[in-house]
Amino acid sequence: MKRYFFAIASLALLLRLPNAVFAQASSGNAEGEVSDAVEKYRVALMKHDAAVLKQIWASDYTFINGAGQLLTKDQRLANLSSGATSLDITMAGMKVRVYGDAAVTTGQVTIKGQYSGQESSGNYQSMTVWVKRGSAWQLVANQLTKITDTH
Repeated sequence: MKRYFFAIASLALLLRLPNAVFAQASSGNAEGEVSDAVEKYRVALMKHDAAVLKQIWASDYTFINGAGQLLTKDQRLANLSSGATSLDITMAGMKVRVYGDAAVTTGQVTIKGQYSGQESSGNYQSMTVWVKRGSAWQLVANQLTKITDTH
């Protein structure tokens, strides 16, 4: 009886192993997809590519900028089309965490340029929240916080 139970328990564990292996591979693939989406977003912001940003930003997208202002997708697009924003953006230390069809990224962003006509150069902590809709990752929220102390 013990042998029978041990065989059943071993078989159950072995049958679950592929699911764990595939889940890890899928998560790794999703991390790569989100990293690619973040890079596409960074480039679209620097190029003022409204068409790409309209696809990246979800309809209910919200942004908290470095000044603490809460902005919608429409407000960001209006700012972009006004020409009052011109940015050079570099990123470092980005970490991606995937939770099924949602993902959170954190990292440091260095910005050189103007945002809404105001000097915005500096180092910021960035957090973005992404949701997978269909085959694409969309940005639903992000926040920038200026780094004032480097220790």
